[in-house]
Amino acid sequence: MARTRTTKKLAQRIDLNYFKRPTPYKRAKLWLCVLVPVLALVWIAWRGFFHDSRVYSSGRMSEPHAVLEKQCAACHVQKAGEYSAIALDSACLGCHDGPVHHENQVKAQVPECAVCHAEHRGRISISAANNQACAECHGDLHVAGIVKRYAAHIKSLEDGHPEFAALRGGAKDPGTIQLNHAIHMKPIRRGPNGPIVQLECGDCHRAAAANGPWPYADATYEAASVAYKVEDENLPLNQQTLPRRRGMAGREYMAPVKFANACAACHLLTFDKRFEEGVPHDKPEVVHSFLVKKFSEYIAAHPAAVHEIQEPERGLTGEPPAPRAQLLTSAQWVKERTAVAEELLWGKTCRQCHALTGGQLQDTTLGRWEAASDQNANHLPATSAQLDLAEGPLPVIAPAQITIRWLPHAKFDHDAHRSFTCTSCHAKALSSTETGDVLVPGIENCKTCHAPGPEHAESRCFECHTYHDWSKRKEVNPTYTLPALAKGGR
Repeated sequence: MARTRTTKKLAQRIDLNYFKRPTPYKRAKLWLCVLVPVLALVWIAWRGFFHDSRVYSSGRMSEPHAVLEKQCAACHVQKAGEYSAIALDSACLGCHDGPVHHENQVKAQVPECAVCHAEHRGRISISAANNQACAECHGDLHVAGIVKRYAAHIKSLEDGHPEFAALRGGAKDPGTIQLNHAIHMKPIRRGPNGPIVQLECGDCHRAAAANGPWPYADATYEAASVAYKVEDENLPLNQQTLPRRRGMAGREYMAPVKFANACAACHLLTFDKRFEEGVPHDKPEVVHSFLVKKFSEYIAAHPAAVHEIQEPERGLTGEPPAPRAQLLTSAQWVKERTAVAEELLWGKTCRQCHALTGGQLQDTTLGRWEAASDQNANHLPATSAQLDLAEGPLPVIAPAQITIRWLPHAKFDHDAHRSFTCTSCHAKALSSTETGDVLVPGIENCKTCHAPGPEHAESRCFECHTYHDWSKRKEVNPTYTLPALAKGGR
């Protein structure tokens, strides 16, 4: 007879307390639940015994503040055994004096330091503030007591930032040095009789701290001192420009172009065929004194040069003109030769680049005579010329007015862009023919590289703009000592 198995009979065979039976897996889980909290408490107590506060930190600190990772109390106030969540401004000002932005800002409450400079985000730049902090004011800008000079609705480089002021409204370069960039960017002859050369941007434009020889310099002019001052060349910097916190390394901006370094080898300042050297690149009165001295020294060494014969004139009849000669005193000869040289310099050589006003050229008709040879001097009738070369007023050279910084309210670093060719940004230099052309690249050119996203360069406000007015910074009293700092105290 077959055995009958029912569900009820099968259920009676199951041990209902099977889940209470210990197993290796249950024992391991129990030990883990006990040991992990105990080990964590021991670890925290151990760190606390050595005054290591990193166990309470919400993350690693920025590189400048990494030395303070064990000292929470240095920035956070401790009350009832707990630290405040946000560092107080007083803690920041104990080491840093961050002067406020502009005195005429109308926002009543200056933002706390930690609003813009958030810590515990790892080894990052703490000065890299978010755009939202800047947009709190500049998204709807209001100023008090002055005429509004800036765009009032800027939230980021992509949202509301206007074109650079140097390029708005048909702005012109205030400089007076006449320069045609397009000609200098093409193959050009080096000097009156020199070879054809191809100039590079770096042959004239270099940072102040750049080293290396100048290919078109003249050692004589480089070593010479000049009478004009920096104020005669460069425009003063805008007084409202906020200075940088740290000093400049000398490679951020291009230094003004100097005649001695970039121009002297091609643009010769020769003035008379008797001399190979040129006049100084200096004020008109210095040039005039140089000419008088050079001609005085020459006539003292060549006294026979006072006997002069007039250059032959080409007559229509073909008949040779009657010979004419003149006999000058040494002083008269120096005056007439100086007048001829200055006519060349003021009327052509200097005027090619500089704007000259005033001055009166002397009558140089008698000055275009040639020195008579010894043979002719004995046969030509000598007549004493009646010269009245009274020295007139010298011309005035307009100040160069070179702009040192085209973007005074932003910081820029040419050295950081050294991998790019100059014409990548200053493309207009290839076709610029006017002195007044502003060759600063526009904002759209900057946006080519500076944009949000991992594949672009930094584009947040702090990259170009300074917030704190470091000209008003105050000195702070030092707080830490090295032995105490190493032990986690002060």
